[in-house]
Amino acid sequence: MTVVGSRPTRGSDAPVGELVTRASQQISDLVRQEMRLARAEMARKGKRYGAGGGLFGGAGLLGVLAAQALVAAVIAALSLVLPVWAAALIVTAGLAAVAAALAAAGKRQVARAGGPAPEETIDSVKADLAEIKERTHR
Repeated sequence: MTVVGSRPTRGSDAPVGELVTRASQQISDLVRQEMRLARAEMARKGKRYGAGGGLFGGAGLLGVLAAQALVAAVIAALSLVLPVWAAALIVTAGLAAVAAALAAAGKRQVARAGGPAPEETIDSVKADLAEIKERTHR
């Protein structure tokens, strides 16, 4: 971002008080804009973390169901020779496959979100500071 609302004036045309007031207003506007940018960036990242967390939660739930089905399959295999445990084992394998797919999708969502810091805003603030430093050294 660049300093907003700047008017080209020579240093001798405006009194120092007016220049300080104008600079203070511009810095205040710049800080507000940077805060809006940070808020928007964090909202985007929060949505991705929420989606990834929800998928991980779904994977966990299905993982618990897979473990329960496996226990039921073992019990059925011990009590009845073939048909019941075979069916329970097939259900267990299906639940485990779905849990693995959800976990992989959740991992991708969290990886896409990146780090929790608002990187775009940080880069913008650094550019603003460099611009301000450059203009003050003129």
